[in-house]
Amino acid sequence: MTVCPLDFRYGRNEMLSVFDENAKLQAMLQVESALAQAEAKHGLIPKDAAKSIEKAVSSGAVKIEKVKEIEAEIGHDVMAMVKALSEVADKGAAYVHYGATSNDIIDSATAIQLKKAMKIIKADLISLETVLARRATEERDTLMLGRTHGQSALPITFGLKLAVFLSEVDRQLERLEESEGRIAVGKLSGAVGTGASLGKNFFDVQEDMMERLQIKLELASGQIVGRDRYAELVSLMANIAATLEKMATEIRNLQRSEIDEVEEWFDSSKQVGSSTMAQKRNPIKAENICGLARIVRGFVNPSYENMVLWHERDLTNSSAERIILPHVCVLIDDILAKTCELFSSLVVNKHNMLRNLDRAKSVIMAERVMLRLTDAMGRQNAHEAVRKAAMKTSEGGTPFADSLLSDAKIAKTIDREELDSLLEPSTYIGHSSEIVDMLVTQVKNQRALSLTK
Repeated sequence: MTVCPLDFRYGRNEMLSVFDENAKLQAMLQVESALAQAEAKHGLIPKDAAKSIEKAVSSGAVKIEKVKEIEAEIGHDVMAMVKALSEVADKGAAYVHYGATSNDIIDSATAIQLKKAMKIIKADLISLETVLARRATEERDTLMLGRTHGQSALPITFGLKLAVFLSEVDRQLERLEESEGRIAVGKLSGAVGTGASLGKNFFDVQEDMMERLQIKLELASGQIVGRDRYAELVSLMANIAATLEKMATEIRNLQRSEIDEVEEWFDSSKQVGSSTMAQKRNPIKAENICGLARIVRGFVNPSYENMVLWHERDLTNSSAERIILPHVCVLIDDILAKTCELFSSLVVNKHNMLRNLDRAKSVIMAERVMLRLTDAMGRQNAHEAVRKAAMKTSEGGTPFADSLLSDAKIAKTIDREELDSLLEPSTYIGHSSEIVDMLVTQVKNQRALSLTK
């Protein structure tokens, strides 16, 4: 019986294959093989034993069904794997898992999985950067209304809005790159972290094993790798998820019927928006991104709780991590891909952007008028004069230009022709286009992005 939506609704095959139960088994077997080879190199076990163990692992002779069968009998997952491997390891049977404790294998195997997962997520972020950079360039001069507190503020460009998203995604990519060496970490120091079971060659064996697995090692540990590492991973994924929800929420808001400035692509030839309201074109992908992002962030608290264990370790973290790590990685990969699709195919309704600018009326240019009046009136006096004119327009419907010119001090400083020029939104977008160009160039050069479709 299938219960978890990751098994039938959410998640992409590449990431799911990193965390399925067979992948976990293969990672653990890979660790056992690397352990045996490192031990043989440094004289802890016979070389032919290590070769037999490596052969048994590489041949695929250990089957998940057999491991489950043994686990059902003995009630220990790692020992079930050890017994299953021992049964097919020939000369290596007596040396499988020599000098190791369960979490030497589990944590090192998890590091292998997390390293693969982070590689996928990095590729996802680069793909999203590529899409955002391309769309920001396409919309660099697309005039629209900027909003603060949900209210009309000043004119901006849609390209600038996308550049803001691009900048944030690039920071998330930087964080991911910086954290990999702290997160994908294994260990081989035994039941309480002393390395006693591996004798005088402990340091050499541990280093050799990690080199073979191409992961970093935890030099000082108890029985397990420090869970601050996993908390960092989950916190980072939650941070990325918040960025994606922020972006998707903006699309949802701009797609509201009364705004209608962008639209999630909708296949009108066959796509259904509602089971009863046949006219609906809902932002379903953006909403899905927001919902799943909240689930990812929900795993942050238990990840920090897992850091707090008794003495050299207890088992309270184990069950939670079996759920947290795969779900966080699978879901963030899923919503990154959906965010990429959302922005790649996003429909931009430029005429509605101009319509909404016009609806906001020229009162949104109050800042510009205030700055023009500063030399003649002083900044604070200019602000008060323009504020009164704006309130007159907002409450009485008087055109803003007329409200301004009804003030004798303003009329003395600015004539109607200049005022009309000052109230033109398209000439007050500052350096929006330059900002887009500079950011896109910076990211493109840094990441070697190709902005072609």
